[in-house]
Amino acid sequence: MENPKAVCDGGDLDCGSGLLLIIKKAMDPLSGGEVLEVRSRERTVADDLPAWCRMVEHEFLGSQPGDNTTRYFIRKGSDQKELATDLEAAKGYQWNVRVQGEGGLTAKVHSRNHTFAIGQPADFSPKVEAPSAIDYFLGALAGDLTVGFKAQASKRTIEIDDIEVSLKAGLENVLFHLEIENEGSPKVKEITGTFYVSSPEAEDTLHALWETTLAHSPMYQTLKQSIEIKIQFSIVF
Repeated sequence: MENPKAVCDGGDLDCGSGLLLIIKKAMDPLSGGEVLEVRSRERTVADDLPAWCRMVEHEFLGSQPGDNTTRYFIRKGSDQKELATDLEAAKGYQWNVRVQGEGGLTAKVHSRNHTFAIGQPADFSPKVEAPSAIDYFLGALAGDLTVGFKAQASKRTIEIDDIEVSLKAGLENVLFHLEIENEGSPKVKEITGTFYVSSPEAEDTLHALWETTLAHSPMYQTLKQSIEIKIQFSIVF
């Protein structure tokens, strides 16, 4: 392969979850004909990256195995759309869902190519036909932090063995929500829990990664404005 003019590392990101924007940012300063090396550990990139190159008129030069990664080589085309256009499009992206009322106290949510059911918020049974909106609410926060931590680690080539998160939340007054009492608030009062990480990396490195994850988490940064969130970061050896 020709010597690359620049190198970018996409970690475990696939082409649909931000890798292409990273590639475009690294490609933008290059002149037409210069080569970019893209490093990735995501297996789907092997199929998706050549197809993307054909679509945007870059030349895909091939790949080589690297150190725990695959190295892909792209020659920049001569006539390319400005990076700013793609970044503005990404900033303006909006997530959307469609929800239908179902039988009983349930609803069905359609989100892109997925469909899931939601039950009533105040169901205290250990087993339910469908998770409540509050279950999804906590799951969304925990999932955002888990995937975000893994993504941050991947970008920095930090090895993570395992992650597990346990979260709890209560309402300020669930009886007001149920209309049993006339005073109070049904809002979520507090979120507590523990974020467990198993990794051979140094503790300082993992703690810094956790702080970066919190800083870049859409769910955490939104919720902390109105809810007290106390999540302990715990390293398990």
